[in-house]
Amino acid sequence: MRRLGSVQHKIPCVFVTDVREEQSRKRDCQQFQVVATENVNPVALDANIDCALATEKLDGTCCYVTVYKGQPYLWARLDRKPTKQAEKRFKKYQHSHKSCKGFTWNVEEDFKTVPETWIPAHRVKHYNGHPVPDDHGHIPGWVPVEKDNKQYCWHSSVVDYGVGAALVLRPSSDDEDGLEVAAVPLADLQEQTLELIGTNVNGNPYGMGSKKQPVHCLVSHGSIRIRNPPPVDFHQLCSWFQESPEGRVEGIVWHCNDGTLIKVHRHHLGLRWPDGDTCFGTRPVLIRVDGLVDAYNNSKDLFTSFLSLNGHCFSRLQDVHLEP
Repeated sequence: MRRLGSVQHKIPCVFVTDVREEQSRKRDCQQFQVVATENVNPVALDANIDCALATEKLDGTCCYVTVYKGQPYLWARLDRKPTKQAEKRFKKYQHSHKSCKGFTWNVEEDFKTVPETWIPAHRVKHYNGHPVPDDHGHIPGWVPVEKDNKQYCWHSSVVDYGVGAALVLRPSSDDEDGLEVAAVPLADLQEQTLELIGTNVNGNPYGMGSKKQPVHCLVSHGSIRIRNPPPVDFHQLCSWFQESPEGRVEGIVWHCNDGTLIKVHRHHLGLRWPDGDTCFGTRPVLIRVDGLVDAYNNSKDLFTSFLSLNGHCFSRLQDVHLEP
């Protein structure tokens, strides 16, 4: 299998987008809405999107695995954002020019401080040794997930640095419709980006776990294939999202042969999300947390809970409940 692109920056929409001054369907605090036109984005055409691999866009938070303190570590997404004053200046410029091109940032003064361990994402441009913000006024980046950081407690629950493993939800090796939860060596995930999904992430659209027994897992980007994707056509995509059982997803991410990533989100098309049961949440799941059994016996709660369910099959992801 070819190596799929990692998510290190904002992914462009498959269609040319337009900004409308109306309440965002995706973010309550956002007073504008980004919507798709019917015109295919030239970036998608140049990347030969018709030959790309279509995968499910999952609704969680982006993570990255790379080395920290001499071993593979999970990193959480943290974009460096402008101060209130700088953001006000940026938005005023954007509104009057209908574009952000030509706006000048003072990177040293205009941006909020970030932890010393923060690193910019790959492909972030640099000028005079400083990372440069993207068109949204953000500098995408990462911070390592350390076990004592309460801000990232749900990230921390899916990794065990002592064992060097992460809890990953992936396609089943036995059932093409099914999924499996496995403890995967962090070394095997190095330089990959993944999505953290679960009970306490983005409103839990997949119905995982409960408040008393939260369930979280990592899913490698590009691992959930869409078997019968619709053509890249505005009306056919709208119909697929609304009518196909496989279309009960947040969106599609196309992995193009040249490494370009292209996406479409339901909100781009004016469609609700979530909207009833999801395709992902209704897939059967097998628990395959085995291997380093002795190590997990002294491991963290989520690992030991899954270990106690090893070999158990659930008819739907949303039916996976841990023993108290």
